[in-house]
Amino acid sequence: MNTALREALAASRLTETDVAAHLGVDPKTVRRWLSGTRPYPRHRWALAELLQVQEDRLWPQKSHSTEKRAPLSERAHRVYPHRWEVPREVWHDLFNEAEQEIGILVYSGLFLADDAGVLQLLGAQARSGVNVRILLGEPESAPVKQRGRDEQIGEAMVGRASNAFLLFRTLHGIKRMEIRAHSTILYNSIYFTEKRILVNHHVYGLPAAKSPVIEINRNTSSEIFDIYVRSFDLVWKSSMQVRNY
Repeated sequence: MNTALREALAASRLTETDVAAHLGVDPKTVRRWLSGTRPYPRHRWALAELLQVQEDRLWPQKSHSTEKRAPLSERAHRVYPHRWEVPREVWHDLFNEAEQEIGILVYSGLFLADDAGVLQLLGAQARSGVNVRILLGEPESAPVKQRGRDEQIGEAMVGRASNAFLLFRTLHGIKRMEIRAHSTILYNSIYFTEKRILVNHHVYGLPAAKSPVIEINRNTSSEIFDIYVRSFDLVWKSSMQVRNY
């Protein structure tokens, strides 16, 4: 728990919602910061300015040094135990940094489809010249139905996949934006740009939101990066074009 941050919020008479609105993040993100998660530098600076306190008071240098010394895999840049632990800004930063391409491979991806900010960002990126490819699970396909049975939610998975098509439909017609349906068995969901990739591994019996996510940078782990992109491309080749779902 970040006691200093809690005290600074109390002194400034600001709520979590106030801070979230000022910084443009989700209130859940602010709660994670209060619980001890260290914000990205730009958010630390903005928070310190908003609360009129020194950054070091909220996040002592000792903690920063410890964080920098924390062991990291030579291959994986960062690992999240569950997808729900991946901060919203990580998804935004991933798609926002793309200059050439964005790829999304999921069964439903409702956590993105239901985020108006993400949809707006994907549309803006396509309009700016970035090739955006989105692969959604065919709702009536056997793999989607089986996934629902595996997670013990039955037809709810079919409903989620159908809702995804309806929500992503707002992006139809944008040049360089293509949405396709696939009926493959997904061992993982993939989200990538030409620079970075987030892989949400699927664990039998558990929803994707509760399964681990691995972040890989192309510069440091190009071989692993290319493996997942090749997998995405194989699904793309066997997918079906979607025009008016």
